[in-house]
Amino acid sequence: MTAQPVEYHDPGHDPDDIVSRLPEQYRSQFLAEYREALSAAAEPWRYRQLQKVLHLWHLRALMYADPGHEQAKHEAAQGINCVPAEDVIPGWAELVAARQAGRAE
Repeated sequence: MTAQPVEYHDPGHDPDDIVSRLPEQYRSQFLAEYREALSAAAEPWRYRQLQKVLHLWHLRALMYADPGHEQAKHEAAQGINCVPAEDVIPGWAELVAARQAGRAE
């Protein structure tokens, strides 16, 4: 048995990986948001902001890589093939109500 260093690394949230997967037109926006979050992360209580930025851009990179993304984006803008969230997300009404109740406080 060999010992390996314990290291957590999620390659999907690696900034280099995200940049390499993003289409060119989104890279500068990602880098600007990443640098802003990285700067904010100097404060320990704001570290989660950096994690959130990386997570959201990881998801965006996946979305942009989908071959049907541009067509779906165009159809959504035109109101074509739209499916209401409550039809596809279980418990949508409860999620909205809980979110609204949280903001009312």
